[in-house]
Amino acid sequence: MKKVLKIHPKDNVLVALQDLKQGETVYFDNQAVTLINDIAAKHKFATETLLTDQLVRMYDVPVGKATRTIHKGEAITTQNIQHTTQSYSIDNQLFNWQKPDISKFEGRTFRGYHRSDGKVGTANYWLVIPLVFCENRNVEVLKEILIDKLGYGSKRNYEIDLDKLVQLNTQKADNQDIITADILIPQEKIKQNRVFQNIDGIKFLTHAGGCGGTRQDSEILCKLLAGYITHPNVAGATVLSLGCQNAQIPILKQYIEQFSPQFDKPLYVLEQQKSASEPEMIAEAVKLTFVGLRQANQIERKPAPFSALNLGLKCGGSDGFSGISANPALGYAADLLVALGGKALLAEFPELNGVEQELINRCENKVDAEKFARLMRTYAQKAEAVGSSFAYNPSPGNIKDGLITDAMKSAGAARKGGTSPIVGVLDYAEQTQKAGLHLLCTPGNDVEATTGLAGSGANIIVFTTGLGTPTGNPISPTLKFATNSPLFQKMKDILDIDAGTIITGEDTIQAKGEELLDLIIRVASGEYTPKAVLLGQDDFIPWKRDISL
Repeated sequence: MKKVLKIHPKDNVLVALQDLKQGETVYFDNQAVTLINDIAAKHKFATETLLTDQLVRMYDVPVGKATRTIHKGEAITTQNIQHTTQSYSIDNQLFNWQKPDISKFEGRTFRGYHRSDGKVGTANYWLVIPLVFCENRNVEVLKEILIDKLGYGSKRNYEIDLDKLVQLNTQKADNQDIITADILIPQEKIKQNRVFQNIDGIKFLTHAGGCGGTRQDSEILCKLLAGYITHPNVAGATVLSLGCQNAQIPILKQYIEQFSPQFDKPLYVLEQQKSASEPEMIAEAVKLTFVGLRQANQIERKPAPFSALNLGLKCGGSDGFSGISANPALGYAADLLVALGGKALLAEFPELNGVEQELINRCENKVDAEKFARLMRTYAQKAEAVGSSFAYNPSPGNIKDGLITDAMKSAGAARKGGTSPIVGVLDYAEQTQKAGLHLLCTPGNDVEATTGLAGSGANIIVFTTGLGTPTGNPISPTLKFATNSPLFQKMKDILDIDAGTIITGEDTIQAKGEELLDLIIRVASGEYTPKAVLLGQDDFIPWKRDISL
């Protein structure tokens, strides 16, 4: 296994692939560097002496600026560099894409749920949604009534024996007996007796929006919810409205019609202020939902082309290996999918800070390039207006594991987008329209971003992580891709695939990308259930367009 990696020939730092000791000499490109400090795996050190204000480069872009002299072999830390990025402009540069070899995947299909609008789902869910937070409790009541009786209870692969603790309490056992009691009951799989075999689940979404705030917040919420209702993984929906809120039913229906002009899924909207009583509204909602489930259960999986796949690209809990293992492997899988006629969505605009010029150069048309630049500048200005900035994006966990600046984090995060041309730039809740790679304006916040990816049409999401992130999405099956093998071995209960073999040299980025695409196809066909789905990680947080990094 190599000890160090130089990502780009023009970089002036190396990445430690394993823990290195002070005084140790490492070699690269027929050069030697003797280390001034201990360098932990995932961290970086200088390959030459860098003077104050000199740029630190990775991925052939600036990722920081020296705040003092950094000697050759010295660790790059928050004490000796600060966040900085290169400027960007709208240039008409020639961009030529070399498509990857897709021969292993040509002619293959996946088995999905075909909708009347031509889209294909990778799952078949029913939604229960509140238009306003006032209806959250009624959504929870419906969940309590429906989910177990219809066979959609806990999907955990374990149970907790609470009866044992109750028995110990009855026996007046002391606290130590309770603490040491073995109450974990592992199971190979919790079996469900589903009433509707072709429906993968009923998803109950709650949120804090729909009224108060600004009218724009409520409108964007309606737009997002319309994206979920018209999503190919959704068979139909029950919507609860109070009646007097900002997020009005006509606004929701306007966006449903905009996204799906021939919309024909079962949709039931109930307004509490027009109902005889709350119990009667709940009873009606249960009956209508049951009727809708009967209709939705009639659809079955059938072969579909890869062009029907829309892949959401997300990273979270990133580490110093994210940009050299899982992210580029996901980027290669995205390139394969785009070359096969599919769609890909790259989110998290705060984590594209510093690589704007590269992405602008990849935009197929000037309108999209200008839109991307405008969205990035507006986002940055709003952050600065409240006393923050993109520079504050890296979390303590990011920094501890080697991502010292936002530019460094962004340069690695952008690798998820592969190398293909950018065919569209979308603001939050806008929909993908054509095949190819799209940029989607979302925060870096994990759940706000995955919520937005699904809302814009991603029918499957791959989430790379270097630290371990227990999150998912209610309607878009979410695969977790570990950046390093120790993490994968430690957290197999939430992770699906390991990119650490790239770090050890056992796999290439291309081979791991092909392995990932194979797994994506299995998920899309219902042959593999991601851990996030098994654990019921149905996280849903709409972005209110406040500053969220």
